[in-house]
Amino acid sequence: MQSLARVEGFRNAKNMDNITKIVNDFGESIVRVDGDIPVDLPAKEGDRFLFISYDQSFLTHGLHKYPAKFFPELPRWLIKRYSQENERILDPFAGSGTTNVEALLSKRYSVGIDVDPFSRFISKVKVTPLAEKELKLAQKVLLEAISHYRPSQVAQCDLPDFPYRDNWFNKEILLELSYLRKQIQSLDSNDKIKDFFKVCLSSIIRSVSNADNNCTRTVIRKKLNKVVNPNDALKRFMKALEVKVPKMIEFSRNCPSDITAEFPTDMDARNIKYGANYFDLALTSPPYVNAVDYPRTHQLEMYWLGFAQESLLALKKLNVGTESVSALHYKIEHKIGVPEADRVIVKIFKEDPRRAFIAFKYLDDMRKNLIEVYQVLREGGRYIIVVGNNRIRGQLFENWKYLMPIAENIGFEVETYFGSEIIKHFIKVPRGERINTDWVLVLRK
Repeated sequence: MQSLARVEGFRNAKNMDNITKIVNDFGESIVRVDGDIPVDLPAKEGDRFLFISYDQSFLTHGLHKYPAKFFPELPRWLIKRYSQENERILDPFAGSGTTNVEALLSKRYSVGIDVDPFSRFISKVKVTPLAEKELKLAQKVLLEAISHYRPSQVAQCDLPDFPYRDNWFNKEILLELSYLRKQIQSLDSNDKIKDFFKVCLSSIIRSVSNADNNCTRTVIRKKLNKVVNPNDALKRFMKALEVKVPKMIEFSRNCPSDITAEFPTDMDARNIKYGANYFDLALTSPPYVNAVDYPRTHQLEMYWLGFAQESLLALKKLNVGTESVSALHYKIEHKIGVPEADRVIVKIFKEDPRRAFIAFKYLDDMRKNLIEVYQVLREGGRYIIVVGNNRIRGQLFENWKYLMPIAENIGFEVETYFGSEIIKHFIKVPRGERINTDWVLVLRK
């Protein structure tokens, strides 16, 4: 309760009217912060916060849905709290680029690393300002083309070829999406503008498919009786442009002209090819253990954008937290060297050796990531990790608790840690798999 009193006093002293005290359903005291988080908000070990986000669709943040992503106010606060203008920020699990957008708007250079080409593509578009006149002209051309659409204008060669295509999409929708993709590609515009409209197209693909809109897996659920009508793709694309073009224009007006964000294609979180002491701050929200299969979540979008043609298995295996593991590995028991984690892994192994190895491999991959970040981070720089827990075969797997001793063994100091309650994800997950609290670990080199 002392920390709550401290925050209440701080709120009154600093006129922080967006900060209140609440008690959750479990009787736990939590500090609620609505909207932007004050840069000097006290955050001590074990504090619990409920951050209410109003900016999930702010500027380019809402260009494309992405499961379990950062809400912008959190990285915005941490970037401003732990770095200065013109410094370098690293996000080794970039996802949809939320950290990079906020770093750019806060006048920090940034690098976003992700093994998923679809993630890198979305992120790059979100941080790329566009000329307003050219963007509006291209929009006008596309709307004019849509008004003249006829199914006969789409040739067989215009249709993409990917597994179970005709199950995922009705014939009319296949033709409409192919027509839209063809019109975008034929624009008399530069690639940056074309890529923006490709993301707009990608953003409607799940909604006009036969797949469940609200599931981290791309699946068709007959019980939903989902109805997709002819012209839905055209209508939804026009609506997307109506919303997203003004957002991009506003972002471009607010984007610093001399600050850059990079998304290298030859790295992942366990292999960061930058020099020692290069970054001033690293900030990320890594995947959870087997919580979201990102390639499967985005498989339809990846097929339409050309990032995948056949099996996604090779890409799945590259992801930290992947479920794609070999039976040769999980036949024997593995331990990470953290007693608290190993006790849980052993219990899981008795129930399910495969799940036990997935849990071990996640922590081992995160150790490799911590080593890489430690090497590229300057002395005194922080690595901030926002991570939640899992329940695996009935066992609570507290990722954040296990990562702290691993980080300390590498050389990091745990400066502080605090909880961020979760109230919303873009894509629903089953009740038993929901993660109710993210833990923010502040590690100092």
